[in-house]
Amino acid sequence: MENKQQSNGEMKEKVLKKKLNWSGSLIVASLIGAFGSSFLYGYNLSVVNAPSVYIKKFYNETWERRYGFSVDESTLTLLWSITVSIFAIGGLVGAIIVTPIVKFFGRKCTLLLNNVFAVTAALLMSLSLLAGSFEMLILGRIIMGVDAGISLSALPMYLSEISPKEIRGSLGQVTAIFICVGVFTGQVLGLPEIFGTESRWPYLFGVIIVPSLVQVVILPFLPESPRYLLLEKHNTTKAEKAFQTFLGKDDVSHEVEEVLAESRVQRNTKLVSVLQLLKTRSVRWQVITVVVTMGCYQLCGLNAIWYYTNNIFNEAGINPETIPYVTLSTGAVETLAAVFSGLVIERLGRRPLLIGGFGLMIVFFAILTVSLTLQKNVHWLPYLSIFCILAIIASFCIGPGGIPFVLTGEFFQQSQRPAAFMIAGTVNWLSNFAVGLLFPFIQSGLQTYCFLVFAAICFAGATYLFFVLPETKNKTLNEISQAFAKRNKVSLEMQEVNHYSGERKSSAEQESNFTSSVDNGETKKGIV
Repeated sequence: MENKQQSNGEMKEKVLKKKLNWSGSLIVASLIGAFGSSFLYGYNLSVVNAPSVYIKKFYNETWERRYGFSVDESTLTLLWSITVSIFAIGGLVGAIIVTPIVKFFGRKCTLLLNNVFAVTAALLMSLSLLAGSFEMLILGRIIMGVDAGISLSALPMYLSEISPKEIRGSLGQVTAIFICVGVFTGQVLGLPEIFGTESRWPYLFGVIIVPSLVQVVILPFLPESPRYLLLEKHNTTKAEKAFQTFLGKDDVSHEVEEVLAESRVQRNTKLVSVLQLLKTRSVRWQVITVVVTMGCYQLCGLNAIWYYTNNIFNEAGINPETIPYVTLSTGAVETLAAVFSGLVIERLGRRPLLIGGFGLMIVFFAILTVSLTLQKNVHWLPYLSIFCILAIIASFCIGPGGIPFVLTGEFFQQSQRPAAFMIAGTVNWLSNFAVGLLFPFIQSGLQTYCFLVFAAICFAGATYLFFVLPETKNKTLNEISQAFAKRNKVSLEMQEVNHYSGERKSSAEQESNFTSSVDNGETKKGIV
């Protein structure tokens, strides 16, 4: 009986230690990293909506002052479309250049250096009215897009590499949560009582400097990714200290062993290029899954929801002057749903939230289509449309809104991760641009039935993920790779032989030397 109680006590102690396998530094790093990165992405998605009337007036006045006549409506529409959509072009550029940057500078330093783009863009956009140059605003938007493209790859990469696998999903959701908080903040600051006026709209863009400065001041005091330090820089001293800082404990031998298990097969491996990754058979279905999830992330119709929101609220009989305030409910629901997802992802797993999120979107898209089609005949249907809009936003944020970024960080080993995020980022931004370009034509052709197109995309994505996606909760990279091995028609052992033959001996010796130094309480500057 005593032995049983002792055994139960030891088990509880182990569980408690497992739950406390993180520190305040880990939380601060994730929050500050996201505040200066994904928060700005979300903020810049919504910030142009409120002052759009005043910005167009600024464009017209500038044009008239230069050329002596007012700009025609088609040219003004074109200028405004460029202003909005060029953000995605900048994002694509950022996603393409991020691979060499994170390799050379590291994950944390990339986030810090990326603030140069954010501050430059903020200055250009906030001073455009004073300078009388709408070109400055457009140039600022594309530079801000570059910042977003880099941060949406570097931040999830950093978070996935600093977090223990027990809370990797929850910490990864910080990216999505701060995107939602950024969108909501842009809506709030765009209210007429704050910066949503003709004279104060430039301040909306000047605010961008604040998160960047906060990140620049605090993030340098936190460590670089320990996996990056150990696997790419071979700096064992800094890697061990980084683990100790993020995990809040002195004994990090278990975490080091997990990283070394990966380093055994890739110690001398150079950074994998995008082309090499696409040709690697052992990660073929991982790449396809990332492409599908990222494509559905942008193509599932949420942008269409934002397009319809004001119109639906107006049809429901809401006073046009109060619609901006009611619209805040969409941002609030988005944020709460993302926080909920972050709290339950480690309990429910990635699969149920991702597939369930797409499934719920299908249901509410179908109901919304019926409601919008018949709402002129039934007086209460506009209120059902409002409910469907909020439900679709919530369904998106509990799974599809953040988990694609988490999966990209979990699927690939260290040498492949930058190329994988480059592929994910490219698909993300190309899909974003495609939606902005094609949606007006889809909407004009199908009217309210356009949501059936997005329901079909959600159905295709959910079906694919149901049959292909394994659960990655609390799994190591090797376990995830093994889950895909059968579908890739290659065993994990064969993968090691094919790609890393000739490196095992030297890597095993390096692992042995490093493990010995840890056991003896010694630290070395590198693995020789």
